[in-house]
Amino acid sequence: MKDKLLEAWSKMLSKLDHWLDSIIIALPNFIIAIIVFTFVLILSKQINKLVLKLLDRSSMQRSMKNLISKLVSAVVVIIGLFIVLGILNLDKALNTVLAGAGVLGLAVGLALQGALANFYSGVVLSYIHFFKYGDWIESNGYEGEITNIDLRSVTLKQSDNNLVYIPNKMVVDSPIKNYSTTAQSRVILKCGVHYDSDLKFVRDLVVKTIVERFDAVTSKQEVIFMYNEFADSSINFETRFWIKSTSALQVAKAKSEAIIAIKEVFDANDINIPFPIRTLDFPEGFLGGNAQSEVSAQGPSNE
Repeated sequence: MKDKLLEAWSKMLSKLDHWLDSIIIALPNFIIAIIVFTFVLILSKQINKLVLKLLDRSSMQRSMKNLISKLVSAVVVIIGLFIVLGILNLDKALNTVLAGAGVLGLAVGLALQGALANFYSGVVLSYIHFFKYGDWIESNGYEGEITNIDLRSVTLKQSDNNLVYIPNKMVVDSPIKNYSTTAQSRVILKCGVHYDSDLKFVRDLVVKTIVERFDAVTSKQEVIFMYNEFADSSINFETRFWIKSTSALQVAKAKSEAIIAIKEVFDANDINIPFPIRTLDFPEGFLGGNAQSEVSAQGPSNE
């Protein structure tokens, strides 16, 4: 038993000695591999910057430039990885990995369907010419300025300065409202006046106020004014006009300014903007009768 233990101990020492020799022999290659891979990482960053600089001369939109530069950088890193594996004499291991990449790729593809869909959608969004950095858009219930388009999500900066990250697939599959594709936006304002109001005078006054307050509106013909409803307590109207705008925030500000201006001229001309009033009619003596009965019921007991 003792001899077997000594023999096993001797074999283990021999094996460790062999491993140590292998490590010492491979140590220069390992150091070279680290140096080469570090150099490749630095080179990929520099190539990324160089490709971006070259693409800046083209008319290609910024998101596509970033995508191409990242892909080129990734290709450089992959080539460097192959070189490192060759230095470490792991070519056979690499062939084995590549042989099993088909089955592994199928499994990974099924597990990462969402990520791959976002990747593909990111490529599509980077190529679309009417969807670019700085545009003010509305999609999936969110509204804001596009500050970034990467291979995973679209970043929107909202009017309250918060950032929203929407997965690329959701943006591609949903309607997109882009306020920046045109230089003009329409302001739609709804209001109501009292039934006693002079409707023609109200119409002329609102149109005149819009023309005077907004520089983009040059004539009365550019303002659309329509009465559209006999409501419970008012006659409602709608007015529409165009302003120079590339964002929903500018439209909201113009609408606010129009509300202030219309309210001022209505007050100056004694035009009433009514609000709903609810009138409750009780039968004659409904409250008084109850009070009288309570008094008469309490009278005898007090005496």
